[in-house]
Amino acid sequence: MIIKYALLGIGGAGVLALAACSSSGGSSSGATPASGGGTTVAVRSVSGTGNVLTDAQGHTLYASEQEANGKVMCTSSACLTFWQPLVVADGMPSGPSSITAKLTTVARPDGKMQVALNGTPLYTFTEDHSAGQVSGNGFKDSFGSQHFTWHVATPSGIAIAPASPSGSASTSGGYGGGNGGY
Repeated sequence: MIIKYALLGIGGAGVLALAACSSSGGSSSGATPASGGGTTVAVRSVSGTGNVLTDAQGHTLYASEQEANGKVMCTSSACLTFWQPLVVADGMPSGPSSITAKLTTVARPDGKMQVALNGTPLYTFTEDHSAGQVSGNGFKDSFGSQHFTWHVATPSGIAIAPASPSGSASTSGGYGGGNGGY
């Protein structure tokens, strides 16, 4: 009986955690502006992956194959729950000189300016729970009719990686759609 209630408590905490993840914190796009004063994008060496681009907090940046050439397709609340756009409040993004790819911005449908690498919008992945994690590289998912394959951003561009066999999920506005991954 005690185990049953303990499991219910854990399940309830999981539901609360998912609800917290879906909250946009007052931002309709789920985007968080890059911190002011420092560089927008940094470079971090990650064991097994090499040099990757990160946001100011050290979280790995990703881009989807489907959003090349400045297309912004991750706009649904379901997509934005997992993939957080890196936006700048004003001006152009900055980074160290070791970044040889071009940092620019693209306009999101909500009018915010999202940081892009060689024209491809950049995101952090909510499943990377701490700085230096790279669990979204090769990740495939779907939100409604939009299908995405995500790759880590590197100083020279987007690193195309094979799809992660355990990192695939199909969602249609929910969490995981029963296919794992999230």
